[in-house]
Amino acid sequence: MATFDLDPVAPDHHAKPSLRSRIRVAGMRLTHADRAFSGAASLRESIRTRRRAEDETPPAEMHTRYWVMRRIMEGRPVYTIRPLKRRSPRHVLYLHGGSYVHQIQRDHWKFLARLIDRTGCTVTVPLYPLAPSSHGEDALTMVRTVHDTLFAHTPSENKVFMGDSAGAALALVLARQLGEAGAVTPKEVAMISPWLDVTMTDPMTTALEHCDPYLRIEGLAEAGRLYAGERDRRDPTISPLNAPAATPGRLSLFAGTRDILLSDARRFRAQCRREGVELGYFEYPGMFHGWQLSDVPEARHALRQMERIVRRPAPKPIETVAHRRVPDDRTDELAVIGAAG
Repeated sequence: MATFDLDPVAPDHHAKPSLRSRIRVAGMRLTHADRAFSGAASLRESIRTRRRAEDETPPAEMHTRYWVMRRIMEGRPVYTIRPLKRRSPRHVLYLHGGSYVHQIQRDHWKFLARLIDRTGCTVTVPLYPLAPSSHGEDALTMVRTVHDTLFAHTPSENKVFMGDSAGAALALVLARQLGEAGAVTPKEVAMISPWLDVTMTDPMTTALEHCDPYLRIEGLAEAGRLYAGERDRRDPTISPLNAPAATPGRLSLFAGTRDILLSDARRFRAQCRREGVELGYFEYPGMFHGWQLSDVPEARHALRQMERIVRRPAPKPIETVAHRRVPDDRTDELAVIGAAG
């Protein structure tokens, strides 16, 4: 795996969350947004109720603004969306979050529309099978089939993997699987609030739980059990934090400090530093889980970073990770960013 130099990003260690994001957090607390994750029973009930109510199709306006194709692969819908004009050769495989049990949401589609508008990229979105009726191996098989079929003629320099939460972990696992198979790998793996350890046993998660307005340990742990099925939840295909960090392509990670999964983000950052793997790490103070998909100033700032990630050329293979270590005096955060307003 080649190393690369990150474009410089000015860190702001004293930035405060924007007013809009603080209002969003207050609203989540007032409406008990964490109800679905408050326990195992609540999580299962949320699966039953949301499956009946969720609309997994792209909003109608996307069909007028973009070219949209729907396919069925492995029994599940797959959407490919591309701009009508000014198309870029970049092709993004986007894997949505939802703790492996909840379907894609409207905020995902709105985020993808913004990404397409800024980059001109094509985006393919597989609606992979969800737990408890399916498990990790089913989801991975489906997204691998989608990749092998729809990205068969996409060179590495135009291939980007991106995902949020559970989908970010699945994207990481898929990239590693392709590398092990000697297949054409992506130039980028961009992770948004990734869920990299479904066991939820790290002590830091307990410390973070009180400040997270959305996620809770018990509900997430139950979702992890449902997704793993008969597999050990520590299996690297279920909890990719338990595998070596080295992954084909550049790695980027966006996190917030009001997210219980900040534990996963920081542990992955530490692992990358220990193993000499480059990571573009962007940590935003006071931001909640999945903030990157919402309409807050910090999300717009992060989108500009993601645009750069999608657009930039593939790294030139100068030297291998085994022969280059991250300097010991590197600061903890490669970027700690805030946005005012």
